[in-house]
Amino acid sequence: MKATTQNSILLLSLLLLFACSTPPAEKETEQEPAEMSSLDRKIQSAISQPLVDHMYTADPSAHIFDDKIYIYPSHDYDAGIPENDLGDHFGMRDYHVFSMDGPDAKPVDHGVALDVDEVAWAQRQMWAPDAAFKDGKYYLYFPAKTSEGIFKIGVAVSESPVGPFTAEAEAIEGSYSIDPAVFEEEGDFYLYFGGIWGGQLQSYRDNTYSEDNKEPAPDEPGLGPIMAKLTDDLKEFAEEPKELQILDEAGKPILAGDNERRFFEAAWMHTYNGKYYLSYSTGDTHFICYAIGDNPYGPFTYAGKVLNPVIGWTNHHSILQIGDKWYLFYHDSSLSKGVTHLRSMKMTELTYDENGRIQTIDPYGEE
Repeated sequence: MKATTQNSILLLSLLLLFACSTPPAEKETEQEPAEMSSLDRKIQSAISQPLVDHMYTADPSAHIFDDKIYIYPSHDYDAGIPENDLGDHFGMRDYHVFSMDGPDAKPVDHGVALDVDEVAWAQRQMWAPDAAFKDGKYYLYFPAKTSEGIFKIGVAVSESPVGPFTAEAEAIEGSYSIDPAVFEEEGDFYLYFGGIWGGQLQSYRDNTYSEDNKEPAPDEPGLGPIMAKLTDDLKEFAEEPKELQILDEAGKPILAGDNERRFFEAAWMHTYNGKYYLSYSTGDTHFICYAIGDNPYGPFTYAGKVLNPVIGWTNHHSILQIGDKWYLFYHDSSLSKGVTHLRSMKMTELTYDENGRIQTIDPYGEE
C-alpha cells in the first residue's frame, strides 16, 4: 500500500511538471465561433424588441383610452395541434390586456380579460380581437369558432379598459370570418372584418355561407374585407355587411392572383390628413399593405407597403397616433426563434412623406 502511494505521488508530480512546461497556445485551443444563422442575424438586427417576453402575444390592436395606451392582442400558446394551412395550430383560448403610460414605457399585463369558457356560443380559437369605448363602457370584439367549426364575431362589455369583459350570449347576428377591427368617426362606429383560408371568408358570397364557394380564380377580382356600421349600443350591425373594393392604379379591382397586393386578412382603418387608410395583410406573401379612400366605405386605391415580411408566417397590425407621432404595432416570431404560432407583439414609429404616403418599414433594417 505504501509503495502504491509513493508511485501515485510520483506520477502526479510528473503530470504537473509537464503541464507547467507546455506552451499556453498548446494547452488550450480556442474554438472558432460558429457562423451566425440568417435567423439569428435577423433577430439581432431587429428595429424593435418584443413588448413582453413572459408570454406570447400577437395581432396587437392599440388604442388611446384616458390618455393611456391600451393593447388588445391575441394570446399564443402551444396547443399541441399539427400545423396546417387553415391555422388550426393557432389554438388561442383567452385574452390579456396590456397598458402603457407612453410609447417608451414597459407594458403592464392586466391578466385574463376574457376566456373562451366564459363565452356561451364559442368553442375554440379566440383569434385577433379589437376594442372600442363609448359612454363609459369598453367593448371587446373577438372571433371564435362555434361547435360547428364556423367562425363568428362576438362582443363583450366592461366598465374598465382592462376587463374583465362579459360576453353577450350570442355572436353578432350576421357576423362571420375573423379579425374584427373597430373604426370610430364623430360618434359613428364601423366594424371591419374578414380573412381567407382559415378565416373562411372564401366560403361567403353576399354574406351567405356555402362550402361550395371557393377563392376566386387568379384572373378574377380578389375578395375584399367586409364592413358594417354598428348600432348605437355597439352590439349589432346597423346595416347589411358590405364588401370593400381595393383597386389598382388604373381603377380596376386587385386580382386574386396578385398575391403581393391582394387582401388576405387583418383589415385596419385609420385617417390621415382627411383621407381613409385601409391597411391589411397579404398573407402568403407576408406584407402589410395599404390603400387610400375618401370615406369609410371606399373604394380604396392601392398605395404601397407598410411593412416588409417578418420572422414567422403571419403578420397583423394596428396603426395609432400617439401625441404628434404615429406608431405601427405588429408581431413577429423572433422570441420563439421562428415558431409560426408563437409570436410576440412589437411597435415601431411610422412616418409619412409629403404626399401622405406611408414610408415602408423594414423590420430588420435594410438587408
